Formats: sequence, C-alpha cells, structure tokens
Amino acid sequence: MPVNRRVSYHFVTELHRRLFGYCRCSSHQHIMVDVTEEEMDKPIFKSDTVLSDVHLHCPNKRHLMVRLNAVGQPVFLSCFKLLWNTENLASEKHVREATTEGEHQYRSGDGLCEKDRNNLKTERELNSEGVEALLDDDGDLEVVRRPRSASDSEAEDLWRDRVYPVILMKGKEDAFEDEEQECTCSDVIKIEHTMATPLEDVGKQVWRAAFLLADYILFKWDMFRCCSVLELGGGTGITSIIMGTVAKRVYCTDVGEDLLAMCEQNVALNKHLMEPGRGEVKIKELDWLKDEFCTDPEAPYSWSEEEIADLHDHCTVIMAADVFYDDDLTDALFRTLYRITCNLRNSCTVYLALEKRLNFTLRHMDVTCEAYSHFRNTLNDLENLQDRKMKYTVEPIKLDFCQFLVYERIEQLELWKIIAEQLT
Repeated sequence: MPVNRRVSYHFVTELHRRLFGYCRCSSHQHIMVDVTEEEMDKPIFKSDTVLSDVHLHCPNKRHLMVRLNAVGQPVFLSCFKLLWNTENLASEKHVREATTEGEHQYRSGDGLCEKDRNNLKTERELNSEGVEALLDDDGDLEVVRRPRSASDSEAEDLWRDRVYPVILMKGKEDAFEDEEQECTCSDVIKIEHTMATPLEDVGKQVWRAAFLLADYILFKWDMFRCCSVLELGGGTGITSIIMGTVAKRVYCTDVGEDLLAMCEQNVALNKHLMEPGRGEVKIKELDWLKDEFCTDPEAPYSWSEEEIADLHDHCTVIMAADVFYDDDLTDALFRTLYRITCNLRNSCTVYLALEKRLNFTLRHMDVTCEAYSHFRNTLNDLENLQDRKMKYTVEPIKLDFCQFLVYERIEQLELWKIIAEQLT
C-alpha cells in the first residue's frame, strides 16, 4: 500500500491521546481522557494523497509536465533509462560502490572537513551521554542531523536526483529533445504519469514493484519470448511495455477510462521498443469486481469475442505488480485469477510482484503489515484449494537477478510465482 507522507496535526494529537491517555492543550495542562476499546477501533482520520518513491527520488534529471488529464490532474512525462549493456551495468555498480564508500567514510570520519568532523564528534558524544542530553527545556526531543560530507553529496548526485517538476510551454515533440541527445531510443522508456494522487488513483503512478517485475522479464526474456500475456492492474503500462518487447501479445488491463487512455498513450510513446520483436500491447478494461469481461461495443477499451477467445486459447502468463494494498481488492483479484485460469486451455504461470509496507496502526498499537498479511493468507488459501478443478503451486522467486532499471531494490520487495494447472 502506498505510504502517506503527510501527517496532520489532528493525527499527531489523536495518536498522543491514545498512547498516553491525554491531550496536550495550549496551556500545557494535561487533561485525562478515558479511551474505550470500541473507540480504538473507529477510524477517525483519512489519508490525503500518496506519492510513489519512484517519483520522490527519480533517476531522471527532471519531470516534464505536459498536460492536465480529464479530471484536472497534472500529467508528467518521465524518461527511465534501461541498462541494456554491460557498460551501463558497470556504471550502476560504480554508483552503488560510491554510495557505500560514502557511508563508510561517514562512519570512520575520513573525507570530512574539520567542521563536519567536529559535528560528528559532538554527535557521538551526545549519543554516549544518553537520551536526556537530547531533550530541550520543554522535554521535546532534539534530533542531531548527520553531517554531510562532499563524498555523500557526490554519491547522491550519481545515484538519483530529486524531483524538480518543469512546466512546459512547448509541444510534446520538443519535450524530450534534450534527453534524446543523451540517450538512444533503444535504452529509454518514456512514461506519462501523475504524482501525489488520492488512493483510488495510485494506478496513475509508477511503483517499485513494477520495476522489479520488469527486471525479471528482461532477465528471463527467452522464457517469455512469443508468449501471450495478461496483466492485471497494469496502471501506467510500464510492465506491459517491457513485456511487449519480448512477448507476442500482451493484454494490459485496468479500470477507468482516464487511466486506460494514459496507458494507451504510453504504449504509443514506446512503440519503437516493441517493433523489433513485433510485439503487441492491447489496452483493455478488466474490472475485478465483475464476473464478466466488458463486451459492450459502445464502451471504450471493451473486449471483442475474438479477443476473449484468443486470451483463453493462448494465454500462458499472467502478471500483476503492486496491486495488494486493499483487502477487498486483493480478494477480488484472486477471484478473477481463479476464474480466468479455469477457462484457459493451457497451464499458466502467474507472477505477482509487491512491496511489503510497514504501517503503524492504532488498533494494534504496533507496526504491522496488514495488507501484506492478508495477501499471504489469501495466497496460502489458493495453494491449499481443493475443488478438483485447479491446482496452484506457489513459490517465491529469489531476487538475485540483474537490475535493468535504476531504483532501490529494497528488502521489502517480493516476487511470487504461481503455476496454475487444470485437473480436469
């Protein structure tokens, strides 16, 4: 589930009240409040917007705002570099080594100027004196910032750049003129997306798990060659586009006309990547909360009877990335997965990429992974299913394969493989 990076004053106040049983007023007087167990289970605040870490720390030099979408959200155009060759992979290794070396210099104090060395010494002294030394007169905790060395700055500049949105006053054809001088068409993927969306629009952003799944596709490209593929919750379409460079046909599905139009635009922007392998990406609507495909010819992105038959006759791979953040949607996805695999002519392999996100909940008063726990429980139920129709074999995939996109492959990222076989 995407992380909300905005914490309101009311949230902090309520959290303080529930933790310690009182609110802190402007007069600094403590007022005791009785908190019942029933009140603890009531949600009393809502999140505002969420922002993907891919956009927070992006490998691009800048984001290019190109338009407003149908609902008035700014749409940005980003350029993600593909590390196809060994030279680029070596460059990425150099970046990681530079970052590691900078951290080592910080710990040892090497490479620091005299001022930073003194600050580091002060910080270590404060740490050794205990927590009391870090409290001010009002009892508030004062955080000593880590001193930044020149090597740290250089490593950060090499590794990834901060987001600096640029509003364009020129046409789309000129938007990537500078980038095209630096990168060849074959090693750049261009993606339109939004940033800082409400939770219901998170599909319009790019997420790390999509990069992880894209890495696996590029690493195992010979395994996916000439396959027919279905993606559930395709979002911006970046994973389907990568799959389209090796597969024969990809059905990239999601819901929402505005999102599907954005996905279709992204496929058009990267058509040149799929032309060498003659891959095809089709954008279609697939609502997990409905039992049937949308076949209304008047509806945009609906399915024809021929396309449904083609999916059932030839699909051997199903994939989804970072779609497990709501329990109801997780249940709906697994129901859709079961319904589709039951109707396939061939055995099918399913790949699910996700990020395990830690959240503090008032109900548990602890850091939990509720959405992830529900995913694992549902995955376990699927594997143990005994309906004499389907057999599902589940196994995790080790993340020791090459990285072809620049992002943080954190330990919370996971990739699962499910083999779906019909028993009758």
